[in-house]
Amino acid sequence: MISDGKRKVHYLFGDGKEMAEEYDMKTDELILRKWRLKTTLGGHGAWQVEVGDPQPSPVQGEQDTIRESSSNPVFLRKDTKSSFQWRVRNLPYPKEVYSLTVESVERVCTIRTSNKKYYKKFTIPDLDRCQLPLEDSAISYTHANNTLIVSYKKPKEILSLEQELMKELKKLKGSNEGDIDCKTQ
Repeated sequence: MISDGKRKVHYLFGDGKEMAEEYDMKTDELILRKWRLKTTLGGHGAWQVEVGDPQPSPVQGEQDTIRESSSNPVFLRKDTKSSFQWRVRNLPYPKEVYSLTVESVERVCTIRTSNKKYYKKFTIPDLDRCQLPLEDSAISYTHANNTLIVSYKKPKEILSLEQELMKELKKLKGSNEGDIDCKTQ
């Protein structure tokens, strides 16, 4: 479906998994990827956001609601054409405080601060799905505006796979929002 300048694609897999993706129509960049699994009773589970901003939960009554602080660090993934990218907002420490390690055996990347104020382990699901190794040389980070930006350079295999997928998606005829096939009797 094409809506609001975005190409929205929904996948259903044989094992019951669902995946929804949104791509920018102008740049063909991935904006959102989320997964949903079947529950043990066969119903639909909640969507788990892999790439993009997680949707904020609806707030009903603001007065009596308990919620987390807006100054807590926020970890999210936003990819670019050439790299996987994670952003950790609300981290005010200087760049020298952060250290980034790649643990190839466990297949995780770890962010640590020398002042012991932030610690996060994360995986790269795209590499796991393609069974590609993690490389120390592909990862880098920078810090600006209280945001730590971690980048992992996409391997050639991922780049070619994404190009093939985009060619296939462009071949599909996307319906515009509001276009529904209704058969009248």
